[in-house]
Amino acid sequence: MDETLKKQLEITAAKIRLGIIEGVFNAKSGHPGGSLSIADLMTYLYFAKMNVYPDKPDEPQRDRFVLSKGHTAPALYATLAEKGFFPKEELKSLRHIGALLQGHPCITIPGVDMSSGSLGQGISVACGMALSGKLTNDTYKVYTVLGDGEIEEGQVWEAAMFAAHYKLDNLVAVVDNNGLQIDGKIEDVMSPYPIAEKFEAFGWHAISCDAHDFDSIEAAFNEAETISGQPVVIVQKSVKGKGVSYMENNVSWHGTAPNKEQYDQAVAELTAHLKELEG
Repeated sequence: MDETLKKQLEITAAKIRLGIIEGVFNAKSGHPGGSLSIADLMTYLYFAKMNVYPDKPDEPQRDRFVLSKGHTAPALYATLAEKGFFPKEELKSLRHIGALLQGHPCITIPGVDMSSGSLGQGISVACGMALSGKLTNDTYKVYTVLGDGEIEEGQVWEAAMFAAHYKLDNLVAVVDNNGLQIDGKIEDVMSPYPIAEKFEAFGWHAISCDAHDFDSIEAAFNEAETISGQPVVIVQKSVKGKGVSYMENNVSWHGTAPNKEQYDQAVAELTAHLKELEG
């Protein structure tokens, strides 16, 4: 990856992480852990990969994005705000009554392509979007992000079978493999391992990458572009709570908002990292 682009993506990811913390702190609820683990992926998709247009959010030929693990909406919202779909000030009203941004993505929000949150359903809708594009000979791509705990849902595998059957090579699913879900380690709750091999058995092309290395992320998506005749899954190995020291690999931050002292520490850490990146 071009070094200038990589530096800009790293700076943007740091800003998105700050937006995530801002949202869940002001909401006094939410899911920071899994939001932070996909911040780099979201940065890459919206600032280096996808064709999306803040001034034309409903452009018919835009690429589609479905956050299948909808509880990590703070990551999507912070990304959309950073991209310019709506003012960053909206992040402070996350989950407030009457506010634009609620606990799960809603299609009425500029830049949101699907109301999601019921785990397992997002990838099914993404399959429908991809099939529609095939039937109408449109050129857009469909991207969806699933949690590794989410793929314990049976509906995910019905969708996986569907995608392979219809040869949806305009669909890329990303599994955020941070290893933790609300009740603990995924391997203890209901192990989905081996993830890549399971998708391959359903007829997908599987790729692995480091979720916090933009070179690795780009290599994975570049490989995905070369695949025809089958859908692609990227299994990204990530760190839950990435970027905030006390949240990293700590399952208690799956669905807990920081208090004022914890918020201040998170902001201080992320701001220091941002300043370091900006030189």
